[in-house]
Formats: sequence, structure tokens, C-alpha cells
Amino acid sequence: MWWDERVSARFRRNLQPTLTYWSVFFSFGLCIAFLGPTLLDLRCQTQSSLSQITWVFFSQQFCLLLGSCLGGVFKRTLAQSLFALFASSLAISLVFAIIPLCHNVVVLAVVMAVAGLAMGCIDTISNMQLVKIYQKDSAVFLQALHFFVGFGALLSPLIADPFLSDTNCILSNSTANASSNLPHIRKSLVPHHPGNLSHYDLPMKGMVVTRVSYAFWIMALINLPVPIAVFFLLYKERMVPCFNSSSHPLLSADELAMETRPTEKDDLSAAAQRAQAAGGHDDLFSCCQSKNFRGASYTYFAVHITGALVLFMTDGIVGEYSGFIYSYAVEEPLSVVHKVAGYLPSLFWAFITLGRLISIPVSYRMKPATMVFINVVGVLITFLLLLIFSYSVVFLFVGTASLGLFLSSTFPSMLAYTEDILQYRGCATTVLVTGAGIGEMVLQLLVGSIIHDRGSYSFLVCGMIFGGLAFTFYAFLLFFHRMYPKPSADLDDASPDKPAITEDTGQYQR
Repeated sequence: MWWDERVSARFRRNLQPTLTYWSVFFSFGLCIAFLGPTLLDLRCQTQSSLSQITWVFFSQQFCLLLGSCLGGVFKRTLAQSLFALFASSLAISLVFAIIPLCHNVVVLAVVMAVAGLAMGCIDTISNMQLVKIYQKDSAVFLQALHFFVGFGALLSPLIADPFLSDTNCILSNSTANASSNLPHIRKSLVPHHPGNLSHYDLPMKGMVVTRVSYAFWIMALINLPVPIAVFFLLYKERMVPCFNSSSHPLLSADELAMETRPTEKDDLSAAAQRAQAAGGHDDLFSCCQSKNFRGASYTYFAVHITGALVLFMTDGIVGEYSGFIYSYAVEEPLSVVHKVAGYLPSLFWAFITLGRLISIPVSYRMKPATMVFINVVGVLITFLLLLIFSYSVVFLFVGTASLGLFLSSTFPSMLAYTEDILQYRGCATTVLVTGAGIGEMVLQLLVGSIIHDRGSYSFLVCGMIFGGLAFTFYAFLLFFHRMYPKPSADLDDASPDKPAITEDTGQYQR
């Protein structure tokens, strides 16, 4: 195997929880990308205007950010984390099943807000739990985790596509005029953010003709095994109240040997677990409490902030590029045929998924810091070449694929790198997830308004600026890493700068 026996043994011991967290992230990806392609059919279903239906985007993104902030609340015990994941993954299946029944845009926005909260909890908790299990070896498993997001995001539009309306799904006297604009409008509604559609006049009254309900029910069924998998993990860990038993499963001979330690090491391990429970991986609000700042150096805060700013930029680029690449391609000077331009967002997500798959073995041989450096430099160079060859349709497709590859592993690599710097003591996971969510929401709105005022060329200029800022913040992170205090025995036990002392048994911590 391309990894050593120690990591392989650790993976085997934690096989079920690891696969469960990966499957839950598949739910996250499945839910994040379906809204754009189906939005016109949902508009017909709710008989709402385009300006009204776009609030559904905002409700999902805002509550995703809120759920990411609150997700750390459930990390205090394994039982809380698993019950939160079970409720969140089950909520996503219920959301898929309920969406066809929403005939009012306000109700639809509320349902999508619930989905956003569930997605935010999944995002924070799954990252935290994998970091807790694997710690120094977490990079490769985080890469695999984020591969499943891309896989789900790639799959849901493919499921929805056969059921989308080819003509306007509200039949009225003006249907003929509206139908000719429908392909352009649909391709403008890409997975993250709708473009400027105010100049398209579609009917709001008439008979609704849409089959998109079948797509949502299929996605609900596809997602249903995920909460079942979380329930089986709860059952295995004896955390289901009605099936709880005082007996525990017997350990294998190898696991028993690893668990058998002298009394002094048991005391050390217990003390380390207490310190870790008290100090690391809190929710955002707990992280902001003054007691966590006591004795912390300025570099402790700087590492959190610069790491979050890098992801603010890179995840923001993912959102704005996937959201506006079609609109950029169909405008002058490229004037790409609408059907051909419609492949660009799919190409972008496909190479993000491929990049995350490739990063799984690569991350085992390469340090996270090196991977992040390659990512941010690659993003910057790709945008520079896109600006230089802005009149080339061929290079637009090449650049889109290249950008997807470079952005694919940025988040898990940055998370692993920052947690390594902080010795798994700070609030890196929560802060980085929150920063990435804010960036994805804010930069979409910012770029959308700039394109509306300055034209489509500003789309690439904004990407170049954001890439340059990401590189700059990463350079600051490298500087603060060098300044960050090394582990020392005379550091105060309550200091956030003191690394957690962990017993590296590779066991799944309850």
C-alpha cells in the first residue's frame, strides 16, 4: 500500500467511523449543488418571480454559515457529535422529500434554511472528528472527506437534468416568448449564485407543468443510507438509549495490547484527554470567550486569522467562479454558444472532484504546507494566463479545469496545516470553516455587483485580485508559523499555546 503499516492499521481500527464521516460529507455535496439547475422549475412550482426565488439561495447560504458556527457546540462528546450528524443527514433526506410539496416561496426558503443548518453542522463536525481521530495523519483522510463533497456536488445536477423542463413550466399566453429564453436563463442559474435575470420576463400565473419532483425524491432515496450508517455507528458505540447495554465489545489481541499501558501512561492519557476537552475545537462562540485567550501569544491569534483569510479567498473563488463562469463565457469577446458554455461549471466541479481524488495519495507523501503553496500559486498563475489569453475559448476550458485542480485540495490541506501548527489546541477547524463559508457568500455578492457595473471582463480581474490576496495571506501564515512558540515544558498548562499531549494509540476516542 502507498501508506505505511501504522497508518493502515489506524485506518482499519477506525474504519466504520471514517467511512461514516465520508458518507455524511456526500450528503453535504449532494445538497449544495442541486439548487441552481432546478431553480427555474422551483420558481414555476412556487409561482414566484425570479427576484423572489433568488432569496432561496440566500437562506441556504446564510444558514449554512450559521450552522458552521454552531456545529462546534455538539463536539463536546462523541454521542452529541453523532446524534447531530444523524439529525443533519436525516434532515437533508427529509428536505429533498419535502421540496416538491412547497408551493410557496417563503416555505421553500424556510426548508432550504433547515438544509443549510444541517449542511453547516455536517461541515464542522465531520472535519473536527476526523482531525481528532487521526491528528498528525489527518491530511490524507481530510482529502478523501472533501472528495465526497465534490462527488455529491457532481452527482445531484446529473440526477436532476433528465427531469428539468425543456420549455417554460408555467403555461400561459406569453409562454412562447419565454420559452426561447429558457435555456439561457437555466444555464445562468448555476449551483451557487444566480446572475442578473431581471430583463427576462417569464409568466407567473398559469398551469404548472414540471417533473422535477421525481429528481428530489430520487435524491432523498440516494441519501437515505447516510443517516442509517450514522445510526449503526451510534449502535456500535452503545449510544442508542433503547439499545444501550452495560457490556462492551471485546477488543482483538492487537487492540488489547495497544490498550495495555503502565499506570503512569494511563494517568498521562487521562490528563491529556481532559486538557483536550477543555481547550481545543470549540464552537465559534466558545472560542471567543476571554478564558481561551489567557496566556496566548499574538501568533496564536495570527495563525487562526491568516488561515481563515486564505480560505476566505480560495473558497470565495470557488463560489464566484462556478457562479459566473457561464455568464462570462457567453458575453463578448468570447461569445461562446450557450450550450457549450453550459459545460464550464460542470467541468469546473468535475476537476475539483478529480483533484480531491488525486490529492488522497499525494497528501500522504507531501506536507500540507507544500500542497497549500502549490495550490495558491497555481490559482494565481491560472488567473494570470486567463487574463493574457482572454480571447481564447480553448484556454478558457483549459484554465477552468486547471483552476478546479488547484482549488480542490486547498481547504483540507490548509485545515491539516493549521491544526499541525497549533498542535490541535486552538479553534482552527471552527474558525477556518466559518471563514470559508463567509468568503463563499460574500465574494459571490461582491463579484456579482462588480460584473453588473463594470462588465464581464472584471470577473477575471476579481479572480486575479482574490488569488493574489490568498497568496499574500499564506505568506503571512508562513511567517507566523516561524514565529509561533515551539512546545516547551515550562509553558503554563492553561495556555492555548501549549500542545496537547496525546497518547497515539489510534483508537476511536469516545
